[in-house]
Amino acid sequence: MLSDPIAALATPPGRSALAVVRLSGRGAFEVAARVISGFRSEPARHATLATFTTADGTPIDRGLYTVFPGPASYTGEDMVELSCHGGLAVPTRLLAALSAAGARAAHPGEFTRRAVLNGKMDLVQAEAVGDLIDATTPAQARAALGQLEGGLSRRLHELRDHLVEVQALLGYDIDFPDEDDGPVPPLRIARALDDAAHRVDRLLATGPWGERLREGALVVLAGRPNAGKSSLFNALLGSERALVTEIPGTTRDAIEAPADFLGWPVRLIDTAGLQNATERIERLGIEVSRRYFAAADLVLLCAETGRPLGSDETGLMDGRLQLLVRTKVDLAAAVPGELAVSCVTGSGLDLLRKAVAERLFGERVALADLEPALTRERHRDALGRAREALEDARPHLGRHGDVVLVAHHVRRATLALDELIGAVDVEEVLARVFASFCVGK
Repeated sequence: MLSDPIAALATPPGRSALAVVRLSGRGAFEVAARVISGFRSEPARHATLATFTTADGTPIDRGLYTVFPGPASYTGEDMVELSCHGGLAVPTRLLAALSAAGARAAHPGEFTRRAVLNGKMDLVQAEAVGDLIDATTPAQARAALGQLEGGLSRRLHELRDHLVEVQALLGYDIDFPDEDDGPVPPLRIARALDDAAHRVDRLLATGPWGERLREGALVVLAGRPNAGKSSLFNALLGSERALVTEIPGTTRDAIEAPADFLGWPVRLIDTAGLQNATERIERLGIEVSRRYFAAADLVLLCAETGRPLGSDETGLMDGRLQLLVRTKVDLAAAVPGELAVSCVTGSGLDLLRKAVAERLFGERVALADLEPALTRERHRDALGRAREALEDARPHLGRHGDVVLVAHHVRRATLALDELIGAVDVEEVLARVFASFCVGK
C-alpha cells in the first residue's frame, strides 16, 4: 500500500482569494516542518498562522495550516492542509517547496483512493465524492451526499452480510454432513436465495433513474420548422443559446445545453425541424434529430397552439416518451387540458418544467430525501453478475442437487459485491474509478 508523502492543490488553479494545498502520507509532518516556519503537529485540527518558505528560508507566503493526525483524517494518514493566497505564483511555489522537502505530486484521486485503502470509506462512497463535486443541481447534490453518507453502501453491506450467512449455512452442510441435526433444509437455503435475489432486483430497479439523475435526463425538443422549438429552448435555459428567426429551417444541427428543472438535472436538446427536406444539409440535420429521439428520456413535441397535428407528428414516437407542448399560446386560445406555453410572456414555462420533472423522476420530485440508487454502469454490472450467480445456484438445490455448486455460485455473488464496494483490492477497478478525479481529491 502506498503511503509516501504526496501533495496537491485542492482548489481550482487561477485567480482567487485563497488556495488550499493538501499534504498526506507517512512523514508528512517532517515534510511540512521543512516548509512551515515553527511547524507544530499539535494542537490537531486547529488553524495556525505561519510563514511558508523555500528550503533556503526564502518566504513564499503567510497563511494558515491545519494538522490532521492519522487515522483521524480524510485519508487515514497524517495530513496537513495549507491555506495560502490564490493565483498562480504562490500555490505553484508552495507545491515546489513541498516537492523539494520530500513530497511527490499526487495522482488524480489519490487522496480519496488512500481513504478507501485505509478504510475511511468504501468505493461506492468514494464515487459519491466525485459526484458531489460535479453536481450542478440540488437533486444531484442531495443524492451524492446521501451516497457519501452511506445510504447505498448500507444496503450493499447488508446484502453482502446476508450472502455470507448463506455461505456459512452451506459450509456447515458441506463440512458436517453427518451431524445429528442433518443437512440444512434446501427450503431454508432457497428462501434465503430468493430474499437475496429480491434485494438485488430492488437495487437494480433504481439504476435507470439513478443514472439519469447523475448524468442529467436527455430531453429533446421536436416538431416542424417554426414550431417554436428554439424559442422554447432559449426560454427554458434563460439565455439566447439557439438562433431564432422567422426563416424555416434555421436550426440545422442539434444543440445541447444543461438545465435545471425544479432542482432536477436535464440535458436539453434543440433539433432541426421535421419536414420533407430537399437540401442535403437539412436531411443530415433531420437524421441527427431522429437519432436523438431514439436516445431521449423524453421528447417534447412542439406544435403551435390551435393547429391540428399532422400524421408525421402523431406517429413520431412512442407515447410513453412523448409530451405534447403547445407553443405560441399568446397568439391563439389554448385548448383546456393541453400544456401550452408562451416564450414571449413566459406563460406555462413553470408548469412545463414541473411536468417534465415529474415525468422523468416520478414521485421523487415531491420527496425531500432521495432513495439510495445505483448511479453508474459499474454498479449495475456488478449487481447483474451477482443476480446471475444467484440464479445459477437455484438448479443445484434439492434432494439430487449439489450443495458444493450452490456454495460456489453464492460465493460468486459475494465476490461481485466485494468488487462493487471495494472490499477486495482490485487495482483495475480502483484505477478506473479514480482516473476522473482531480489531483487534490
